[in-house]
Amino acid sequence: MWKRPWGYAEGWSVCIGLFLTGLLLQWTLGKVEVDIYRYPVNIIVGAGYLFILATLSLFRKKMPVVQWLAGIPAAFTSLVSLLVVVILMGLTRQVSPEADLSSIGGVARLGFMQMTVSWPFLLLFLYFITVLGLVTLRRLIRFRKKDTGFICNHLGLFIALTAAVLGSGDLQRLRMTVQTETTEWRAMNRQNNLVELPLAIELKSFAIEEYPPKLLIVDNISGQPLPEKTPQNLVVEDIPLQGNILDWEITVTRFLPWAASYFQKDTVHFVEFHSVGATSAVYVEVYHHKNNIRKEGWVSSGNHFFPYASLKLTETESLVMPEREPKRFTSEVNVYTEKGGMKEATIDVNKPLSVDGWKIYQVSYDETKGKWSTVSVFELVRDPWMPLVYTGIILMLAGAFFLFITAPTKKEKR
Repeated sequence: MWKRPWGYAEGWSVCIGLFLTGLLLQWTLGKVEVDIYRYPVNIIVGAGYLFILATLSLFRKKMPVVQWLAGIPAAFTSLVSLLVVVILMGLTRQVSPEADLSSIGGVARLGFMQMTVSWPFLLLFLYFITVLGLVTLRRLIRFRKKDTGFICNHLGLFIALTAAVLGSGDLQRLRMTVQTETTEWRAMNRQNNLVELPLAIELKSFAIEEYPPKLLIVDNISGQPLPEKTPQNLVVEDIPLQGNILDWEITVTRFLPWAASYFQKDTVHFVEFHSVGATSAVYVEVYHHKNNIRKEGWVSSGNHFFPYASLKLTETESLVMPEREPKRFTSEVNVYTEKGGMKEATIDVNKPLSVDGWKIYQVSYDETKGKWSTVSVFELVRDPWMPLVYTGIILMLAGAFFLFITAPTKKEKR
């Protein structure tokens, strides 16, 4: 080994050496702090890295190491090693890169739970894109028309990966909480620090569309739905409604999607209430054929305005209505920009709003108040390097298309 010409054995040795070196750095220095590679540091580092790659490519004939790095053994071993680390990342529980795991030790201290900011991953990644860059530059220097597809594929992959790494420090992911009929221009970053933004969000209204209510039978002691392994439920949609849970026959005779409760002689009653704070309630008649037990009464999920109501069936079982699950929640907003512009829009969970390089996502609300929430929580994401990543992806698609149209026919192969 290490006798020229170098081959696969040397390639595997380099990858193993980089991995072990990464583990040593991870154990002694901790995870990689990507925040220090923000603009303009990432621009300077990227420009210097490209200059070194270009210089090495120009003098590759005088440097056997560079010739080997631009060859097949280095390319294959670097790719496989990086894929092994990625598979390891998929098999290991990952936590946020910002989380502090210094007190856990073991696997966490080796970086396996924060693989994207670990030294083993970084070293193998840098080795792979270096090999990829040298291979691409070698083809570019001796360009031939038939190499167009190859160059587009490799150059696109190099641009996408390099931009993603260099831009990780400039990625901003903020969380903003806005009250109804107020305007907010401040948000919290990952370190829970307040950040002033070049845009402001005015929340005009917030709305939730809920799924139909469900009825469950729970254990009075544990509070768990029954049966334990496969809980049964009855969805209340059309009235009157009849169904069975366990051995109980349940008939829903009334459904009030907008209801308010009041007490009369130690009994809870519900009436229609079309105003703020309304909850959902159903009137049920329950019959157990085997034990000849009849029960009837109101069941409600309740909310922060009105208490929930359940129907006690036996000493161990009760009929309840859990909180209705949100089907869709949206915010009507006005977004004001630093340049004096204003954009009126509806932000949905799966339909973010794009304004001046920012993507605004609807992520949450005041869950204690449910559909009567007076606040909306947005996530604002800005990644200035994303257009460059998209450029790399487009080049890869163009390369795949070029390889497809220039593929030799069966006659040419023969």
